[in-house]
Amino acid sequence: MSIRNIIKNLKTVKKLHLHPPKRYQEILNVVSSKPPMSASSASSSLSDLDLETLHLVLADPRVKSSTCLKFFNFLVKNQSFISFKPDLQAHLTLIGRLVKARNFSQAENLFRSVSIRESSGCPFADIASTVEIFCDETLVKAKLFNVMLKVYSDNGKFDQVLVVFDYMKSNGIEIDDRTCTVHLLALKRADQVDPSIDFLYRMLESNVEVSEYSLSVVVAGLCSNGEIERSRELVEEMVDRGTELSTITFNTMLDACSKRWNFVELDLILGLMEKEGLGYDIHTYRILINGFTSFGKVKEAESLIKEMHDKGLKVETHLYNLLTNGFCRAGCMESACLVFDEMTERNVNQNADTYLVVISGLCKNGEMEKAMEYWNEMQNKGIEVEGVMFNTLIDGFCNKRMINEAYELLLVMEMNGFHLDLSVCNKILMGLCELNQGREAKRLFNIMIKRGAASKLASFTHLVNI
Repeated sequence: MSIRNIIKNLKTVKKLHLHPPKRYQEILNVVSSKPPMSASSASSSLSDLDLETLHLVLADPRVKSSTCLKFFNFLVKNQSFISFKPDLQAHLTLIGRLVKARNFSQAENLFRSVSIRESSGCPFADIASTVEIFCDETLVKAKLFNVMLKVYSDNGKFDQVLVVFDYMKSNGIEIDDRTCTVHLLALKRADQVDPSIDFLYRMLESNVEVSEYSLSVVVAGLCSNGEIERSRELVEEMVDRGTELSTITFNTMLDACSKRWNFVELDLILGLMEKEGLGYDIHTYRILINGFTSFGKVKEAESLIKEMHDKGLKVETHLYNLLTNGFCRAGCMESACLVFDEMTERNVNQNADTYLVVISGLCKNGEMEKAMEYWNEMQNKGIEVEGVMFNTLIDGFCNKRMINEAYELLLVMEMNGFHLDLSVCNKILMGLCELNQGREAKRLFNIMIKRGAASKLASFTHLVNI
């Protein structure tokens, strides 16, 4: 339909609203009937429905938007009942009604059908010109264009998003910063880092508010690609422009630094936080402690935990486990045990991971007697023992040449439904053979046979004949 015909049509609509024709009243009855009219009755009532009358129905404020939507969907599914196909004006009229009723999800679905799903898709220029003609409510128009922007973004039509954005800017149509954030999220999911930065600047140039959330989306995209320095520079620029930030954005950058052990950038980011007067929250401490302990900066991590206590922040078991594991990997078992004791003093519960960390460290250090003390303490507390704990202790006994202790614990392990690693089984079998304990060796070999591991223990097949 030409623009001239649309204008003529709209003038006709205004006149007909005052004195709706009889056939229009019949259509309204079809739309609002309860229960819904049967297909045969509807077909008869709609036989003389034309496009002009459809426009009247959809634009009539007396007809609820939800009813209009049901009626429209019925027509789309039953094209044989009518002699025409709903045009762009019909689609956009209904979308406008849905937007006005704040039914945005249905509005998006309908716009998607006319702009994305159809084989060719209606050009944006036609859509925009039609909206300008029939929609004279500024707020509704703004919401409608924001719906368009979101639908194009959700469907990966990023170039079309820019067309809509520029049109809105040029025509003084308000751009919703939340819709822009949705687009930034879509760009992030598509790993479109540079376009997301360009869009952020486009928002600034158009006087669209750049919230911390919008900025953090772009920062997260940069950080996930390892561009931490670039993300920090962007944050510094946004701060200079007056964007107020919390620890959320900084934590994103700190986490990227921590995981990559980029402590140079980490220090710069912490310095920027201090400059902005931002302190650490619980997430900041978690990020830093995780990074420091994984890299071996255990003392720094320990200082952070003490700082948390000084601030009255709750130190979780997980953070203590990280610190304990850091000391164990550094071979500082005395410090690791002191941390364990501190947990008891501060009423922080030790869990299975806590005991595994300490026991594993003691086993590697050859302190099997002390490892068994923690093992017994854990069982007395009712903490469930897992297979990895058995494997750790048995391997420790083997390395200390305490074969009988390893063998006895292996039998307990099997009775509890756990299976020993084959490499450790080899150590025990070899040790039993060296000790001339053939009966025990044969029993262990038979256990391995039942597990289907005989082919991997071929060097011990002579045990079958012992």
